[in-house]
Amino acid sequence: MDLADFDYFLPPELIAQSPIEPRDRAKLMVVDRQTGRWQSTIFSNLPQFLQPQDILIINNSKVLPARLMGHKLGTGGKIEVLLEHKLASSAQQERWRCLIGGNRPKIGLIINFSSDLTGQIIGEEADGVFIVEFNKTGSNFWSTIYTIGEMPLPPYIKADEAIIKQAVKDYQTVYAKDNKVGSVAAPTAGLHFTKELLERIKAMGIEIVEVTLHIGLGTFGPVTSENIREQHLHEELVDISASKINQLVKYHKEGRRLIAVGTTSVRVLEGVVAQFIDRPATDDWLAPIDLFIYPGFEFQLLSGLITNFHLPKSSLMMLVSAWAGTDLIKKTYAAAIAEHYRFFSYGDAMFLT
Repeated sequence: MDLADFDYFLPPELIAQSPIEPRDRAKLMVVDRQTGRWQSTIFSNLPQFLQPQDILIINNSKVLPARLMGHKLGTGGKIEVLLEHKLASSAQQERWRCLIGGNRPKIGLIINFSSDLTGQIIGEEADGVFIVEFNKTGSNFWSTIYTIGEMPLPPYIKADEAIIKQAVKDYQTVYAKDNKVGSVAAPTAGLHFTKELLERIKAMGIEIVEVTLHIGLGTFGPVTSENIREQHLHEELVDISASKINQLVKYHKEGRRLIAVGTTSVRVLEGVVAQFIDRPATDDWLAPIDLFIYPGFEFQLLSGLITNFHLPKSSLMMLVSAWAGTDLIKKTYAAAIAEHYRFFSYGDAMFLT
């Protein structure tokens, strides 16, 4: 299975640069995996394709303003730092795994981010990620980050100042929780939901179950191995209670459809919850996973997937191909391009049943 199997040509003008307003007016392609047929509608019509006993699984992780712009001590040169994952820290200093833009920086470099926030590069990991130690911690650190940080929009969004400012709202789901901050990218399938649409879904008797996966670099990073079986994804932290794990397994055994909103919810279901199909969970799960789903993967719990249209050669493209079949995904993507669907993070959606 080669990387080229998941490639396709996308006209650049179909890369969404801003979201549709209101959110639920985005296009929705509904795909039946069994018949290979699909139809186009808008996202606000999603309830028409749901059933009263369905379970909708959403990722409530909140995106942090992880993009920091700073200046190198001594030269004053500009440097961009992207917070990726918090490490064990002391009472005086905060340590993070970070991506750093531009040329490879030297270990020991000190970066000034504001009048009272500095960071020093103290290490480098094998995957080109750097360890940065900041001079603040706890609430002092976070108050500064929320003051100077920007939302980490993907590089294919050519954001001007207005789009960056609006991203504080636009690049966040309406159900993201303040006590679940930790993602460096949005669970983008969830961006289509409004509070009103969620209420309509609940009124049908559909239960909405919240899980947490803090999205890191692994979800959106490029697949680089030509033989995809050799690819390894970065770990991402999952936070889900034992009671919620057992409840989802119970719903599955009752024959209720488990419908994941986004590929991150799929990874929680298949990477964590599926481990407890034959034995009850006794402890809450707070640990990273690095599950890589590609064609040939045997799904145990998933019944349906709501997702966006993904980048060529990405692990997300492989996940949807594993669920719906590579040939059907290629056909539906070609149809979406022909019908001028909008692609990627701010783009349109598909519901794969």
